[in-house]
Amino acid sequence: MTAPSTTIQKLHYDIDVLRKKMISVGKNKGLSHPETLMYSVELDKLINKVQRSKLIH
Repeated sequence: MTAPSTTIQKLHYDIDVLRKKMISVGKNKGLSHPETLMYSVELDKLINKVQRSKLIH
């Protein structure tokens, strides 16, 4: 099992990578493009995981 702090670090890394992809796609295809919105939804899910984990610990 992964230590909680390692899991949080991985989530922060994944958030940073996804945020950069979303910004890049948003600049190239537009903010309302389905791909940009898909990244936004996935980013929200990861951010919510981090927030929930902070409430638990």
